[in-house]
Amino acid sequence: MSSQESKLSLDSFLLSETDEKGIIRFANDEFCKFAEYKLEELIGQPHNIVRHPDMPKAAFKDLWETIKSGKPWKGFVKNKTKSGKYYWVFATVFPFVSCDGSKGYISCRRMAAQSEIEKYENIYKTMK
Repeated sequence: MSSQESKLSLDSFLLSETDEKGIIRFANDEFCKFAEYKLEELIGQPHNIVRHPDMPKAAFKDLWETIKSGKPWKGFVKNKTKSGKYYWVFATVFPFVSCDGSKGYISCRRMAAQSEIEKYENIYKTMK
């Protein structure tokens, strides 16, 4: 795993959609750019394809419990790229039901402030 960071800019906006099991159905160009995958490589893959090993399981347990209850989740996430770099985001995940009745999640991500990154790096080191 690389220690090289990719930094989002203030106008970066990463968007992805998954089904209710976390399988990617859509990702915008900016998500693909930062994750270093082509859209075709992401469609049908579990969203945790970009999960960085530094992220504690407890953070994702909280995310899943929150969104499965029908509420949006917000938090800071360290993701990994295809080449092993990493990037931090402030993510908001929204549960939704499509007009065809299928359930899914939309995740919107923006640049995380450096002070928040430092705070959550320290918090996540204490979590399992």
